[in-house]
Amino acid sequence: MKTLRASLRIVTWLAGLWFGLASITVAAADTQDTTPALFPHEATYSASMSKGISLSGAGKRSLTDQGNNVWLYRTEVRSFIADIDESVVLLWEDDRVVPLRYRYSLKGLMIRNREQSIDFDWQTGIATGKYRGKSFELELQDGALDPLGFQLQMHQDLKAGERDLTYNIIDKGRYNEDRFAVVDDDSSINTNGQTTQTLKVEKVRGEDSKRQTLMWIDPNQGHLLLRLLQVEPDGSEYELKLKDATIRD
Repeated sequence: MKTLRASLRIVTWLAGLWFGLASITVAAADTQDTTPALFPHEATYSASMSKGISLSGAGKRSLTDQGNNVWLYRTEVRSFIADIDESVVLLWEDDRVVPLRYRYSLKGLMIRNREQSIDFDWQTGIATGKYRGKSFELELQDGALDPLGFQLQMHQDLKAGERDLTYNIIDKGRYNEDRFAVVDDDSSINTNGQTTQTLKVEKVRGEDSKRQTLMWIDPNQGHLLLRLLQVEPDGSEYELKLKDATIRD
């Protein structure tokens, strides 16, 4: 039962904290150009938890061009415990993510199914949605983002050179403010037997928080997420590592 609960925990954690590929550059592009641009891609990640317990084929994230500056950003997680499907249809406008429709679904064995939907009506300035069967309505604030699209915006902002990042996110019927900071501009990690210099990014929490989330992002390869580590208050660890990526220009 403990193994079952632990496996479920990492599956649900993946959906909430998975920062996949987001700002991709064409190989032939000028490496000094920091103008954010979106490129279609697909990436898969493996996940593991304390003591090396792994979830094979943990998840896939993709970004696809729908035309007219509209994009579909999607995360799919498949495991023997639960399946997660999270997506946002967004408008890429003036180098910013403008969410239009967000959907989240968690279904599995021995767990309660969870769903969330958010529709952004920028003409009326109202966001409407449903969480755990209850409807909500919020006034849209400037720069408001969804739980998935803000991750795409974060990687674009890192590519543009920003180092202290704050986002206003609608989630579960309310606004949340999330902050991230680059804590090391030259952090070395070993990937596939090679040493890679990365940006080390941390989610900023309160001084009393014992939870820690760290990301290692490769600025020389399209700001690819190479590794994500989360340490829980009880000392248990969850880790994501990039397995494979396909970039389409």
